[in-house]
Amino acid sequence: MSEFAGLLVGEVRRERAGLLRAALLAAAVTAATALLLGLSGWFITAAGAAGLAGAAATAGFNYLLPSAAIRFLAIVRTGARYGERLAGHAAAFAVLARVRPALYRAIAAAPPAAALALTSGEASARLVHDVGAIEMAIARRPARAGAAAAILTGGLLILSVRPAAALLFLALAGVAVALTAWLCRRLDGAGQEVQRRQGALRELLGIQLAAAPELRCYGMEDAAIARIAAADAALADARRRQAAAGGAIEAIGALATGAGAVGVFVLAMPAGAALAALGALTAAAAMDGIMPALRERAVRSATREAAARLDALFVADPQPFPKPPSAVLTLPGAGTFAPAGARIAITGATGTGKTSLVEALIGLRRHDAPGIRLGDIPLAALTVATLRVTFAWAPQDAQLLAGTVRDNLLLADPDADDRVLWDVLDAACLAGVVRALPHGLDSWIGENGEQLSGGERRRLSLARAYLSRAPWLLLDEPTEALDAQTERMVVDRLARRLARTGQGLIVVTHRDAVTALCPVRFSPGATNPDAPHRAARVLATVG
Repeated sequence: MSEFAGLLVGEVRRERAGLLRAALLAAAVTAATALLLGLSGWFITAAGAAGLAGAAATAGFNYLLPSAAIRFLAIVRTGARYGERLAGHAAAFAVLARVRPALYRAIAAAPPAAALALTSGEASARLVHDVGAIEMAIARRPARAGAAAAILTGGLLILSVRPAAALLFLALAGVAVALTAWLCRRLDGAGQEVQRRQGALRELLGIQLAAAPELRCYGMEDAAIARIAAADAALADARRRQAAAGGAIEAIGALATGAGAVGVFVLAMPAGAALAALGALTAAAAMDGIMPALRERAVRSATREAAARLDALFVADPQPFPKPPSAVLTLPGAGTFAPAGARIAITGATGTGKTSLVEALIGLRRHDAPGIRLGDIPLAALTVATLRVTFAWAPQDAQLLAGTVRDNLLLADPDADDRVLWDVLDAACLAGVVRALPHGLDSWIGENGEQLSGGERRRLSLARAYLSRAPWLLLDEPTEALDAQTERMVVDRLARRLARTGQGLIVVTHRDAVTALCPVRFSPGATNPDAPHRAARVLATVG
């Protein structure tokens, strides 16, 4: 069993009481419907026959008891249908409420190669469309119990009228189920293709929307629209094939319903017109009660594809070593020993691998350089979780949540109080800006912080890194896009903060003011052929 399947099965088991309740109510719906229509057919026909027979027959006809039963069954059907929908969807919502966080955790904990290969559009498609398919599959499960109850109730009621009619009804129900299963096996690919095409279209839309300014600048809007239209056409074609399969199943159900009603009526006529009407309408209602299960069978291939796509998010990150007892960092080729709380500037020309090294340290990409070690363990052998509790990262291109200032800061420390939040904002020279916002810490900053300037977004990312308890600050161009005065303030407060916390600093920078903070300099592109085994060993204690 795959990891996602195991997770889903476990969560469904936790909701088995709600799903059982939904199944019993679904059975009550189809049973009440079959009894209601059968009794209604008998009542109308018998009442008409009594009226035709004359006043004496009419006076002797007891219409109160069947009319009361009809009203009772109508109330049962309505209440049970409402209860079945409520219980089934409540169980589905509860399952997915626990599955979604597990999917988010799987994406966040995935190995770098897998995480970086998943675009935001594709991730959105899986977390919306594929999760929605699983949700509907869970909500539809009670339909199977409803179908069973429909066949049982209809079969027994028709059997009481005439055994031959009951055999015909059961045979037609079996044929409908068998034909649906055969057709679904033939057309399973359509449902799977819809799920894949939906993901591809959403991924393409995300990519094109992100590049919208460049597309407009270079006059490429028509080409982008053509690509989106082609993906949409492919999705529409898959949906047409899926709809054709669904239409064929509806046709099977309609033919079985009509044939069942007519055939049962003809075979039951020797028992009288009233009983024949009872049998015919019972057969029609019972066949209709089977249809939700047939529709559920028709979308099962799409559900399997959705589950497979979600299971692909669970990519195991190998964990050959436990968390190291210390953050002793070895960088090849520098030949300098720095004490605990050291400050290292990563310098060099553009394209020498500075940002790649930083992203390797935080676990966003693999780095094959054998000289980089944390403690006695090669960097490539460490888990992402270990790296992310060792380094607090402020990237060159700050990524912010579509939320408030507080939401973005609490990513680094969910338990931080307002005093701590204001302290890190002040250290990043952003406290004045946030205080000027309409709601302070609770001010909405828009999609990726669009309400802030580029420098403000960068400083909010810096404040978030300050909030982490990691032993190393890992900063990529922290003062880029800042004016000289703000840069001096940021650097001065960073120096005071490092002196107070004892954290180490690894910073990628081209700015002299930031470089001046760091007595240790390291260039990833530099080599020293006279001392290939020399290294900068930088010590810090894991907090």
